[in-house]
Amino acid sequence: MKNHDLKKDPMKMKIKLLLTLYLFGSLSLPATAKTMDGAYHRCLVDSLAEAESQTTVGDIRKACREKTAKSAQEQMLIPDDSVVAERLREEKATEDNAFVITPYLPNYILLAAYNTAGVNESPFEEAFPGKKTDLSDTEVKFQISFKFPLIKNLFGNNGDLYAAYTNRSFWQVYNTDSSPFRETNHQPEAWLRFYNGREFLGIRNVLNDIGVVHQSNGRSGSLSRSWNRIYARFVFEKDNLAFAIQPWYRIEESEDNDDNPDIEDYLGNFELKGAYKQGEHTFGFMFRNNLDFDRNRGAAQLDWSFPIHGHLRGYVQWFNGYGESLIDYKRNVNSIGVGIKLTDWL
Repeated sequence: MKNHDLKKDPMKMKIKLLLTLYLFGSLSLPATAKTMDGAYHRCLVDSLAEAESQTTVGDIRKACREKTAKSAQEQMLIPDDSVVAERLREEKATEDNAFVITPYLPNYILLAAYNTAGVNESPFEEAFPGKKTDLSDTEVKFQISFKFPLIKNLFGNNGDLYAAYTNRSFWQVYNTDSSPFRETNHQPEAWLRFYNGREFLGIRNVLNDIGVVHQSNGRSGSLSRSWNRIYARFVFEKDNLAFAIQPWYRIEESEDNDDNPDIEDYLGNFELKGAYKQGEHTFGFMFRNNLDFDRNRGAAQLDWSFPIHGHLRGYVQWFNGYGESLIDYKRNVNSIGVGIKLTDWL
């Protein structure tokens, strides 16, 4: 395709840039970056041949999982004290357990999330004219997110295919008339992951993903919100800091089926998120922007989690900007919430 053709079609320019960025990261993968499956199966075969009669199959499997987990970590060139490596080790342990769900994005419940500008009632007034809404400015917000591996080592000794589902809900618990769910956003996605170990200026590129994601609120009519995207994600770390840069390209829809044609103007074209771990405390951040300097819009989020008891962690979250929920993607929200966090970034 000629350059002047790309200039005429900015959407093609976006997707070409997205793929170029991802290929740049993927082609830099070291030859030793491998996932566990091949080494795990070789370990099983070798161990069975050498095992004593009283050794059980379960013992062999456990020993090989531990051995290959360490091997995979070394092959990815990630040091033992790497915050990302620790997260990966914990994920591998849950992926091998049929009775455990592996977390994806943080799982939390904000027992009280207060919107300083007031909850947006206009979409419901439009959908149900003449009906009283009277929504509370304080509500419960929670997120449930999990993932699971589909295929390991798609390209020889690298490339893991994952799928995930995330649910984010806003529950009007403190509404005196009733306690409806004001909004629920569903986010299924799938991505292909490559492991990396390149380092530049002390910053290590640990993972590179390319995926597709659907997000919607499952409603109809004027309350319907949805969009589909292709994204690339580049995960980096330095000491106790881990962060990810995630640009995306929105998949076009027909005018008749597009519930929110201007959603990119508010939710932007990329997201930067990360976490810093200091002892038992984790500080997280998120930033996204539409990169439009004439009508600049975006969002920022800061959060802090800290130990309470056992695995239970306290959680404070502040959000400011557009897109806290799909129903409010055009609404500038400023909210502060407190609650508990079940799983964290690191």
